[in-house]
Amino acid sequence: MIKKHKILSGKMLSGLVFGLALTFLAGPVLAAEYRTVTKDGVNIRSGPSTKDEIFWEVFKGFPLKVVARKGDWAKTQDFEGDTGWIYSPLLSTRKNVIVKVKKGNLRIGPGKNYEIVASALYGVVFKPGKTDGDWLQVSHGDGTKGWIHKSLVWP
Repeated sequence: MIKKHKILSGKMLSGLVFGLALTFLAGPVLAAEYRTVTKDGVNIRSGPSTKDEIFWEVFKGFPLKVVARKGDWAKTQDFEGDTGWIYSPLLSTRKNVIVKVKKGNLRIGPGKNYEIVASALYGVVFKPGKTDGDWLQVSHGDGTKGWIHKSLVWP
């Protein structure tokens, strides 16, 4: 039995080479990198320099997603989708979550059947703990603890 091999046309071959080159140049897809701001009053800027415009200020514990790096600077995205640059030494590898809905319930256990112990409002930051399915155990700096559905927090 003779196997026939398809010969690639010039256009097909150049397209294949171009696609492989793009894959090689783009590099591997990296996992999302989340960080936490290390102190209050940290500036988020329009570019990777102290000379760039200050967009807004963030507080200690605020979670950010790193989307790019340039020298000692990280381009970040917050839970609302806003982007800006922060000086990398002001970021910690510690992970926090932030409430992304107007109001979410904290419960004593991982599920809707459990009693509500507190309400968590939009923009409140928590330290994450254990997970159980779609539920996340969280704690707040004021001592409040409970379980919240993962869909209500970011990241």
